[in-house]
Amino acid sequence: MLASAEGRRRTDSVEDLAQLRFAVRVDQSGSLLRDYQTAQDWIREPGSPAKLITRYFLSDAAFVAAVESPNKEMLEGLEQALRAPKYPIFLGRRSCPAPPNLVLGITESPAVDALQEHKIWHATPVHEKECGTTVSLPIFRDADENEDGILRQDVPISFSSTHRRYGWRKVVQNEFVTLDNPDGKKAELDDGFMDAVINA
Repeated sequence: MLASAEGRRRTDSVEDLAQLRFAVRVDQSGSLLRDYQTAQDWIREPGSPAKLITRYFLSDAAFVAAVESPNKEMLEGLEQALRAPKYPIFLGRRSCPAPPNLVLGITESPAVDALQEHKIWHATPVHEKECGTTVSLPIFRDADENEDGILRQDVPISFSSTHRRYGWRKVVQNEFVTLDNPDGKKAELDDGFMDAVINA
């Protein structure tokens, strides 16, 4: 997304962007949607049969992402590019265009701290009502050096259409953001015994 906003071509290097520290807060996890699509090479083989392809999408999901760099000028350039992208930007697939209010701004805090300090909960009213009066939003971040984590092969090395390549990184989740949810459902206690146990 950042490379597209800056107007980089698929063959241009993205090594500097891959060095950014990344963290994301899950405000609304959404649900996995499976979509069936057909693909056919109608230019080179017009009579070839169509192939059935399965695609997966996240429906009704909301995240707050943060990128961290010691180079503030770089972050300011990325912010400007996202506000006025040279190429259209999408949330994963072209059927999911990015919203106009994508950028929340730049802070002096590290990525995880910035997500913890951001007190706006980006969730739908329906989801808010389904949750309790207090919500705990998980934060996933890049692992520190020599820190254990879950391996993910999603670090972009090349977006070339002939040879896309992705490297490995470790992801950890051990931070949360706790927010009040005045529209949430209050826990119903069956009797005084349960009330005493919970408040003990």
